[in-house]
Amino acid sequence: MFPRTDMVTLLLSLPALVLALTVHEYAHAKAADRLGDPTPRLAGRLTLEPWAHLDPIGTLMLLIFRFGWAKPVPINPANFRDWRRGVLITSLAGPLSNIALAAVAALLLAFRFPTWPLLAQVPHLWDITYYIFVLNLWFAVFNLIPIPPLDGSKVVMALLPGRQAYFFARLEPYGPVILMLFLFSGAALPLVRTVAGILGNILWLLARLLAGLFGL
Repeated sequence: MFPRTDMVTLLLSLPALVLALTVHEYAHAKAADRLGDPTPRLAGRLTLEPWAHLDPIGTLMLLIFRFGWAKPVPINPANFRDWRRGVLITSLAGPLSNIALAAVAALLLAFRFPTWPLLAQVPHLWDITYYIFVLNLWFAVFNLIPIPPLDGSKVVMALLPGRQAYFFARLEPYGPVILMLFLFSGAALPLVRTVAGILGNILWLLARLLAGLFGL
């Protein structure tokens, strides 16, 4: 989900959206592969090619209605040496990759890279970089909401003791309905906006401090 939906915003945010979704899903696949689960590799998901991860309908929904999805990365927790650790790291890898992308975008903006001589003529480069910053923050925070099938629910399940984890897992079939109710209740937007705003301010402050060290 992300803030505005006018046509100019949709067009300028499209590269940022594709980048956020692709890197997010690749990070899940890479983490699982490094932890011993070959399932994502066998499914062809260990790649940064966008078409391997994007769901056409989910991407269109995300662009138009601010709610959508990518193809989920298949994993088999039985292949992890420690399933809790494996699920925890694999689930966090996606949102953390988006935060990392937002941090890079903040640095590029703080260092004013769209005004560099070789890049100054690239149309809307500043806007695209800004949307990379904003959308990755929104995407990370939204996916950390602990409602199935979002990544946050898998993080919670990996951290809960056995009986509580089992009970939480039983909610998974009802997760999409709960998530839709949460979205349409109007509670999701203020939550994501607030947390993403706080995180964005921290990243921007750190980026400006670093740029200040270079006299920018």
